[in-house]
Amino acid sequence: MRLKNKIAVITGASQGIGKQTAQTFLREGATVINLDIGDAKWQQENLHFKSADVTDRERLKTVVDEIAETFGRIDILVNNAGVTKDALLHKMTEEMWDRVIDVNLKGTFNVTQLIGPMMMAQGSGSIVNISSIVGEDGNIGQTNYAATKAGVIAMAKTWAKEFSRKGAAVRVNVVAPGFANTDLMKTIPDKVLNPIREKTMLGRLAEPQEIANGVLFLASDDASFITGQVLSINGGLRF
Repeated sequence: MRLKNKIAVITGASQGIGKQTAQTFLREGATVINLDIGDAKWQQENLHFKSADVTDRERLKTVVDEIAETFGRIDILVNNAGVTKDALLHKMTEEMWDRVIDVNLKGTFNVTQLIGPMMMAQGSGSIVNISSIVGEDGNIGQTNYAATKAGVIAMAKTWAKEFSRKGAAVRVNVVAPGFANTDLMKTIPDKVLNPIREKTMLGRLAEPQEIANGVLFLASDDASFITGQVLSINGGLRF
């Protein structure tokens, strides 16, 4: 029970790695708030759903205030919400660029700008940004996505410095996954995935639980002396 009595906010926890992380946190004793758009997609004891778009600052402030009033504190923030709109640079529209920047980069900024100072005021907390191997190495057709995932790494390194001032023990780290066997990836044909497997030292895609384990480690007190770091969970994949 590494997260016993911890209050954790996870953005985009309705599916994929976010959902796997939320389920892992629940097993480890946390109370989890899934902050996502739409309606609650799944339910479990100690899981609470808050409908909010990370690009809607007014709604976010209302939600964060409600969480603070209900639980009194936020111990963990996982910035997981994200979208993709892929295209080669010469075919990428301004709308495709703006949407990915707004959700993945500005959305992470919006949520952390509200929750980070709360953690500083309470003197402790752990923030984990979900980046990607694409943010470290780049990828064809993902100029917008790569820019945002590199950006959340840079923001985390900056926040690690800012949020440790004045004696506050607020840690900020990053998990940068490779390709994982999420429901979305299961719809992609093997002719696309096989070259990725071949370029991965371990010869396969990650299981979502393997990514969630890394997030759990950085969020927990097991990583109490780790901040400003990037944990790459990609099986040795290099493009």
